[in-house]
Formats: sequence, structure tokens, C-alpha cells
Amino acid sequence: MAIATNMTGTLYIVGTPIGNLGDMTFRAVETLKTVELIAAEDTRRTGKLLQHFGITTPQISYHHHNRAQRTPELCDRLRQGITIALVSDAGMPGIADPGYELVCACVAAQIPVVPIPGVTAAITALAASGLSSDRFCFEGFLPAKSKPRLAQLQTLANQPQTLIFYEAPHRLLVMLQDLTTVLGGDRSVVITRELTKLHETFWRGTLTEAIAYYGEHSPKGEFTLLVAGASVEPVTISLEQLKTQLRDLLNQGMTRSQASRHLSIQTQLPRRQIYQLSLELTDQQP
Repeated sequence: MAIATNMTGTLYIVGTPIGNLGDMTFRAVETLKTVELIAAEDTRRTGKLLQHFGITTPQISYHHHNRAQRTPELCDRLRQGITIALVSDAGMPGIADPGYELVCACVAAQIPVVPIPGVTAAITALAASGLSSDRFCFEGFLPAKSKPRLAQLQTLANQPQTLIFYEAPHRLLVMLQDLTTVLGGDRSVVITRELTKLHETFWRGTLTEAIAYYGEHSPKGEFTLLVAGASVEPVTISLEQLKTQLRDLLNQGMTRSQASRHLSIQTQLPRRQIYQLSLELTDQQP
């Protein structure tokens, strides 16, 4: 693989393993060997990864606490033609990890940004969870304090898609208690621990059962939680009522596709059927 050459440099967003080093891609190794600088969340941790793969490219730190200073500095280097790879401690940079601000700054400055795909804990956990993967909502880490955490969970209570969260071991139990308070104890949950590592585990049950289990078993490791979406009860609706609701949504600025999806979730009617009906509406006034 040849690294792109431009008058300006290129920022490579490089995914790294979340545990098992065997998940490192050939393309990621080659990119890290070829760029001129690696911006790492923790240079000591990334240093061990680089040593394992025989990579000698110099590093510079880029993390939550120095991103305001580092972002313009790295953009300046990129404008000078330097090629830089951005890595986090694990997974894809920018996904619940530092990187978003740097990517935004590069996009604004028309500096090329190239993703080098890698493992992400949320998708890895979802694929093996047994919960619906057609639609999901990734929330990452919720606020550490209970009041704002509960407020954010309230906005998700009626969402029908699978909910995905990251959580630290010392907050897992209170997180489960807040989930139960807002979503109810019968909601199914899959709790994954140490994904891709030696002690990888998947715990499955209800939120009430999870509280009982982790009340007796001290949480250790890195956790990804997947919670089943809310059950949507079919709504009985007449054809005229459906037309009226369609007109209302279209007049609010929704596209036909958005309005059809919204009403399909509410009524459990096929989205294609509702979309076809929207095409037949000649008068979109209430």
C-alpha cells in the first residue's frame, strides 16, 4: 500500500486492537510504519503495540487533556506535508475516544482524512449479543453523576432499537440500577466483559437479574452493555387517520421517507405501504 502524497499531509485514522493483538490488520501495521508521525492517546501504551509489530515511527501525545493545544499544532504539521496517523488506546479513534476535534479541524482545513478500519467494542459486542442488530443506538459512556445520567436515559426509554453503552467497573452496578429505574427490570440486557481478551465473557439476563448477579460478583474489566429496545405495541389506526398523520408530519418538514419510517414504528404497518400512501396524497395541508 502506498501512502497518499499531497501538497498537504494526510491524517490516517487507524483502528487498533481492543485486546487481542491478532486483530491488528496488515493495513494498519503498514500505515503506522509508513507515516512520519503517530498521534497517540497514551504513548506508553501505544509504544508497547508498536514494539510488538516492529514499528519505529515517532509518537506525539494527543488526548482529552491536551487536544485544544495539539489540534492546531497537528494541523500545522499536516499543512506542511507531514503524514500523521491518529490512534487511541484501543479501537477506532473518535468512537468514545479522542479524535473527533482533530478530524473536524482537518475537514474544515481541507486536509485529507483516511480511515484505516479496525475493531470497535460496540459492534463486536452487538454481533454476538443475540439482541436485534437491525437498528441500534450507541450512547458510549453516560454522565458519571446519577441525575444527568437518569435524564439522558429518559430520552431513550421508548426507543425500539438496541441500546449500547460503555461503563467502568466501579460504576456498573449504579448504572444497572439507573437503567432499571428508567427502563424497568424486565428489559433484557447483555453485559460483555474483556472483549477479545483471555477472560472474555457474555452475561445475559434481565436488568433485575443483572443487579442481583453483580451485587454478588465484583465487576472487573472493561464493560459494554447492550439493552433490548422498548417493545412497540401496534396502534390501531384507520386509513383516514393515517393520511391525516402523514399530512401533519409532511407539513412539519419531514420527508416522505422519514414520515413513513416514523409511522411504521408507531403502527407496525409496513413502511413501504405507508410510503406508497404518502405518494398518493395530493393535498398536504392539514
